[in-house]
Amino acid sequence: MGQVTPEQLGRVLGALPGTPRVVASGNGALPRTLLTVLDTSLAAYRLFVLNAGPGVPQREGVVHETCFVGPGVRRSPQLRYVPARLSLVPRLFSTTLPPDVVLLNVAPLHDGRYSMGAEVNILAAAVEACRARGGIIVAQVNAAMPWTYGDGLLAPEDLDYVVETDEPLGHAHGTESDEASRLIGGLVADRVVDGSTIQLGIGLVPDATLPGLTRRSGLVVWSEMFSDGVLALDRAGALDPAAPVTASFLLGSDELLAWADRNPRVQLLRTEQTNSPARIATQRAMTSINTALQVDLFGQANASRVGGRIHSGFGGQTDFIVGALHSPGGQAIMALRSWHPKADASSIVAMVDEPVTSFQHSVVVTEQGVAPMFGHDEREQATNLIDNAAHPDVREELREEAVALGLA
Repeated sequence: MGQVTPEQLGRVLGALPGTPRVVASGNGALPRTLLTVLDTSLAAYRLFVLNAGPGVPQREGVVHETCFVGPGVRRSPQLRYVPARLSLVPRLFSTTLPPDVVLLNVAPLHDGRYSMGAEVNILAAAVEACRARGGIIVAQVNAAMPWTYGDGLLAPEDLDYVVETDEPLGHAHGTESDEASRLIGGLVADRVVDGSTIQLGIGLVPDATLPGLTRRSGLVVWSEMFSDGVLALDRAGALDPAAPVTASFLLGSDELLAWADRNPRVQLLRTEQTNSPARIATQRAMTSINTALQVDLFGQANASRVGGRIHSGFGGQTDFIVGALHSPGGQAIMALRSWHPKADASSIVAMVDEPVTSFQHSVVVTEQGVAPMFGHDEREQATNLIDNAAHPDVREELREEAVALGLA
């Protein structure tokens, strides 16, 4: 390991041949200092970041490769979306997307090791694949990064170059809940029993589900990610104190980062572990809570595309739906509004006109009610969606569409 200045690192990166592929920490852990050095040192490169936020380089010569599109690259003409379930992304680094450089944002040394902190995710696999082909591993050691336990620990000799920084992490942007989200959240919370294992992400519906979950006991968190909601559950005594909070990354407030720092109850594992459907299926009463842009009368969900353009990607939705359905007592909940305020359109449609992200959910929940899905024949599914989940303004139209589709 060599500690270097940004200028020295720039000379190393500038000497790379061809158009190198660079994998960098994503979500709230974007290594902005290292990306600035990279961008000023190379005329052209390929950049792989999951859920890239504002701050990633945007110019001719920079190709953005990703399996989950973030707001920082969503409209980029240089975007190259690679469809893949999150549990399978690590395989790409040893096959079709081999990295030449990995840029990490890590916590300072503790007990002789660095920690990937808030973002383990697919990075452990990227480091291994890069090292196997003789690539370069670079870390910015960041005083703002929490030191977390799990699969993101690195010995000094695992890193080729280190740059010292003190750079704030990205935070989740909370939104004010409204009546519809509170109704959905209450219906979702009613389906979660004491002792359940939960996958709960970020956004209006998960936030609105929390008040109901704080009244539960013995809950376990096994999730792709978690945010400040876990703090609320912990303070309310709703979590099983003997079970770790397990995820592959976290995204939230400074308070959440401080709580996670050197907290042995927090275990951040590599994506191959957290998102493995087989491991998810072993969790007790696994309850996955996901959302979508549209659900059709066949129970298919589109959570990835808007108007023919990629909006996000598969993420871990399919991983957790499959795992939850195989868990004893598990369930896969699809929660969404019945009506899109911005698009001024129904979210329950006759048939999705975009590629399908997932299907076979246990139930679909909107502010209108709960539509049972799994285990019902396709006609019953369509009827349940129309009567219990669709907005009243479109129910008659959907009934006509159901007849045309042979679902009535």
